Amino acid sequence: MATSKAERPFDLIVYGATGYTGRLVAEYLAHHYGKDGPRWAMAGRSVEKLAEVRDLIGAPADTPLVVADSSDPASLAAMAEQTRVVVTTVGPYQLYGEPVLRACVAAGTDYADLCGEPVWMRQMVDALHEQAKETGARVAFSSGFDSIPFDLGVFMLQQEAKARFGVPAPRVKCRVRAMQGGFSGGTAASLGATLKALGANPSLIPIMTSPFGLTPGFEGPEQPAGDKPFLDDATGSWAAPFIMAVINTKNVHRTNFLRGHPYGADFVYDEMVLTGPGEQGQAIAEHVARTPMIGGPNDPKPGEGPSAEERQNGHYDVLFIGEMPDGREIRYGVKGRYDPGYGSTSRMLAETGIALLSCEAEGAIATPGALLGEALVERLRAHAEIAFAVEG
Repeated sequence: MATSKAERPFDLIVYGATGYTGRLVAEYLAHHYGKDGPRWAMAGRSVEKLAEVRDLIGAPADTPLVVADSSDPASLAAMAEQTRVVVTTVGPYQLYGEPVLRACVAAGTDYADLCGEPVWMRQMVDALHEQAKETGARVAFSSGFDSIPFDLGVFMLQQEAKARFGVPAPRVKCRVRAMQGGFSGGTAASLGATLKALGANPSLIPIMTSPFGLTPGFEGPEQPAGDKPFLDDATGSWAAPFIMAVINTKNVHRTNFLRGHPYGADFVYDEMVLTGPGEQGQAIAEHVARTPMIGGPNDPKPGEGPSAEERQNGHYDVLFIGEMPDGREIRYGVKGRYDPGYGSTSRMLAETGIALLSCEAEGAIATPGALLGEALVERLRAHAEIAFAVEG
């Protein structure tokens, strides 16, 4: 029998703390919160490796270490029953995530991850959503750069649209204005695992290709394909396909679905990368469209990723344009410091875990936007150097 959450020794456990991104999450917690923050612990397969990483990142010597292994269900159950929240960076989630998630759902333990693997996410929704409702476990998939800036950017734009116009914007265009940062080996491994799963089971392809792959039982209106460059009238710039749209759009629609369609059941949304005006913008857009950003022989290996300097110098700038049927519009920007995939993502995951500690939503396999909404926006503004603001 799982213990009451109030009696558990830890508020938050970072599972995968010896991996590339897990180490960044633990380092952020150690240095940003210190003794005044949540009661947290580092978890992984080897206590020796955990101790080594603890010392390497300058965490306090008394930081608790928890041994847990995705191949040992008993160790995962013990971990889940010791804490109120588990944040996990151990992917690909379709290979290693299900045992951890099942342990958390069974124990009524809140959970956040960095998953950008929509087929696995849909499988977990189908398998565990009802149990999570019963146990009270709140599960926030995609709690990093995919898909928090996009999920919460649309959420905040719609809050402003309702305040300004009285109704939500039925059409929102997301345009990535700038992004500097690298991919880690974990991201490349997740893509490889997804492609392998689709090859082995082609019946899963519709989940991957549909913008409504994470809204079982609901199919909204036709959405823009987003697979070809075009001159974007809304910005005067050429626009190219955005590699993360395949996961972000699904999470945005799931947030709308789980909240009872506050954006409208006819909501239309797309994401593109802006490449600039004129012939040069067109040439860049066409190059982006035909050049895979990830999935080649030169991808980093798992455990590898951007250097500390690259993470520090990275940034991103995302514009959301809400269009009303009468021609009025609202523009909203989300801007972040640090490399989006790792420097900023590690902060987003940690803050999602902390926000779950005061969350009052019911149990669900959900999204950060559906569970936390503006409460998470405020945490990210205050702690993670992410700006959310109306632009016009």
